[in-house]
Amino acid sequence: MQNNEQFIMRTKRLLLIYLFFGISMAYLETAVVVYLRLLYYPHGFRFPLMQIPFHIALIETGREAATLLMLWLVARMAAKSFKEQFALFIYTFAVWDIFYYIWLEVLLGWPQGVWDWDILFLIPVPWIAPWLAPAIVSAALIFSAVLILFYEQRFTEYILSKTEWLGEIFCAAIILFTFFYQTPDVLRGGIPGYYPWWLFGLAMAAGLTIFLRRLKNN
Repeated sequence: MQNNEQFIMRTKRLLLIYLFFGISMAYLETAVVVYLRLLYYPHGFRFPLMQIPFHIALIETGREAATLLMLWLVARMAAKSFKEQFALFIYTFAVWDIFYYIWLEVLLGWPQGVWDWDILFLIPVPWIAPWLAPAIVSAALIFSAVLILFYEQRFTEYILSKTEWLGEIFCAAIILFTFFYQTPDVLRGGIPGYYPWWLFGLAMAAGLTIFLRRLKNN
């Protein structure tokens, strides 16, 4: 009983620490975006995209890659196993992503609506979608991370089986496809107008089903 209580206390403490870390990382990211928008979108962010100098785009790409590496390394610092490392990574990533938009609202008053389009990422090309889509993904990642951490005995050493991982990767690829759907038009100077929410919803539902079946069957 005592060991179980210690396990629960340790897990709660980790979640709290990484919550604050994710919120802090989100503020740093938001601060950079505030500066960039003041430079390139002084009258408010909108499409079509402004032409940003190549070296600035390259710096931004490097910053994004460095952020992901930092999140992964921080997750490894406190975790005892791959399960914990992965769970803390997706948890911190998701907190960072959600609070990035919260800080944008606080500092810039944007987004103004749930359907506002955003540039989500730059690696390897710009990801374009309404900000609500990655926020939904992040909420699902937080949900999954908490279950992995509190019910670790229900998951394998690497969380899922090879077949289940392939299923999750396929679902993730479909979600990424929806993020790239408008990229060619935007890069040509167009304005995004359609997002395949139906495809996004199917991929999200399938991914969560695979994950929850693992939780239920063990």
